[in-house]
Amino acid sequence: QVQLAESAGGSVQAGGSLRLSCAASGNSIRGYCMAWFRQAPGKEREGVAAIDSDGDTTYADSVKGRFTISTDNGKNTLYLQMTGLKPEDTAMYYCAADTAMYGVGRKGHCHNPPGLWGQGTQVTVFS
Repeated sequence: QVQLAESAGGSVQAGGSLRLSCAASGNSIRGYCMAWFRQAPGKEREGVAAIDSDGDTTYADSVKGRFTISTDNGKNTLYLQMTGLKPEDTAMYYCAADTAMYGVGRKGHCHNPPGLWGQGTQVTVFS
């Protein structure tokens, strides 16, 4: 069973950058569709970005052009490079895996709902 663990998030000034990591253990994530979600207080969880085993990516409109999702299969790790951060990006960020191997789906999502989740990491952007 794969376990996912996000790196520590952090606080950054608006306009700054931050990179999140999600290390997988227990099995390889090769072949999975991997994704990042976020949830701000009082708001629903939203899909931010997803990447499948072919390297196809999809992004939510709110982050497209600012965030980049990537994987390093050798390190069994998922990344989210965030640039041009805005206060509205403040949220708890979660990495997730869709193990059904159908690839990416609608914007910011894998084709299927994730079956595996990390514990989450806080990102705070202050103006």
